Amino acid sequence: MRTSASARYGGLGAEPPGTGRAGAAGAKNLQPHGVRGTQGDTGEVTQTLLTLAEVEALAREAHAAQTDKAGRPYAEHLEAVAEGVRDRGGDDEQMAAAWLHDALEDAALSEDWLREAALTRRTKDIVLALTKQEGEPPESYARRIRTTPGALLVKVSDLAHNADPARLAVLDEHTRARLTKKYATMRALLDLPPGP
Repeated sequence: MRTSASARYGGLGAEPPGTGRAGAAGAKNLQPHGVRGTQGDTGEVTQTLLTLAEVEALAREAHAAQTDKAGRPYAEHLEAVAEGVRDRGGDDEQMAAAWLHDALEDAALSEDWLREAALTRRTKDIVLALTKQEGEPPESYARRIRTTPGALLVKVSDLAHNADPARLAVLDEHTRARLTKKYATMRALLDLPPGP
């Protein structure tokens, strides 16, 4: 079943800001949308979470100038990963993470932005788990994905879209072979069966 884009994703309360790695140079300086505080009866300010539609809009804006290896708008990949998460039974937090899964790695958004964004702690943790660190061994990256609740489903969807034969077919033979091997290796490290 499709989740309404206007529904509050997760429907959960605000999460405390987390710790993270330093933001990437060149990341867009988007304001952490959704930080709309309201004061409750106790005087405590609560944070309204971003909707899935807002997360999608932010991701599209952050990656607007980016294309994939075939020259297609990068947002098409993000949309496919989010749809794949939904189709595989993922929840709204995982769908939000799918829209943002490459934002830090591609320097489309900074880690400071993520830290302050009106997202659940779980969504932030999934995005951080899916962000490869420079020089990080694939084994460490795969271990972090496997041990972060909710991250594996998003990565499965990401790998499925990246390894889609129709998507790979438009690439030159060398790039196609290199990426096919890379995605197969990651599937093995994640203890997934072969295939897209």
